[in-house]
Amino acid sequence: MANHKSSEKRAKQDIKKNLNNKVNESKTKTAVKKVRDAITAADKTLAADSFKGAQAALRKLAKAGVIKPNAAARKTSRLAKALKTLSK
Repeated sequence: MANHKSSEKRAKQDIKKNLNNKVNESKTKTAVKKVRDAITAADKTLAADSFKGAQAALRKLAKAGVIKPNAAARKTSRLAKALKTLSK
């Protein structure tokens, strides 16, 4: 429980930030799934377009500190690798 005005404010800010982080994380997971589904369906154009959005979302999460930067890079790399196999 917060005992000072500043800690009460911090607690309120943490709640808002936590909610935003969860929303952004959920959107990112959906974007990644969309890319994987497009790759499975062998739809190059949809996969490439979805990949750009997923890549941006992963970078946003890494920048906010929700996931680690290396995790975002790893996931992006694996998606790019899977996307590249589509063009072969």
